[in-house]
Amino acid sequence: MKAFLHRVSLLLLIAFPAGAFAASNSVVNLSHYDLMRPDFHRMRAEGIVGAIHEATYPPTVRDAHYGARQGAAVRAGLLWGAYHFANASDPIRQADHFLATVRSAWSNADAGGRPNEVLLVLDFEKNGHYPGGTMRVDQAVTFAERIRQRTGNYPGIYSNENRIRSVLANAQVTPAQRRVLTNCWLWIANYHNPPRYVSPWNQWTLWQYTGDGVCDLRPRRDHPISVANVRRAERNFFRGSTEGVRAFWQTHGWNPGGGAAEE
Repeated sequence: MKAFLHRVSLLLLIAFPAGAFAASNSVVNLSHYDLMRPDFHRMRAEGIVGAIHEATYPPTVRDAHYGARQGAAVRAGLLWGAYHFANASDPIRQADHFLATVRSAWSNADAGGRPNEVLLVLDFEKNGHYPGGTMRVDQAVTFAERIRQRTGNYPGIYSNENRIRSVLANAQVTPAQRRVLTNCWLWIANYHNPPRYVSPWNQWTLWQYTGDGVCDLRPRRDHPISVANVRRAERNFFRGSTEGVRAFWQTHGWNPGGGAAEE
């Protein structure tokens, strides 16, 4: 029994390192690949607090569902976020296109469909299905700095754990580049195991534990793979309480109507 409890304790420490006293399964992410009409009211009733939606992807495409879903989610009482799926083209152009899309959707929405702040994310995963190749680390740094320059905040960085670990271990990645990236909060994907420590970050902020119905984590009741009417959802733990999600969004989000982000 002592050995079993020791293994359980180690698992909890790996999943939620020191300083994290709770994790809330409260964030969902969506894109144009989700073809249903998401029921955001049901999501909120099932404990979802925030939704992060793809806004842009290569080469310079706007996700056709982004604007309408923003309004529906906000009217349902959810926090709202946006991500850009990156490629290896000019990172400044990508960042500017991303911000222009987010601001345009905010400006074109009625007052009831405008989020107070939009949480911004760079999707830094391997690009195997859009034109333009995969974004390099130096390009991710330039993208992040451009977002900070124009909004006042660094974006989050999303990728799966293996990619983050292998890419940033490359000897060509400089200490200065790592320092810039640690200014970005980390959103990590691992559908098989709780995330481990990933240098240069001290901890993750969001953990995507399931996507497209894939999830090896148990018990299933604590790791559902659906939400509302989305059967194969992409769901995420936030490091902290449900109330902490709102505080984090307010601190790290961008108000597209509050100035800045001008050329």
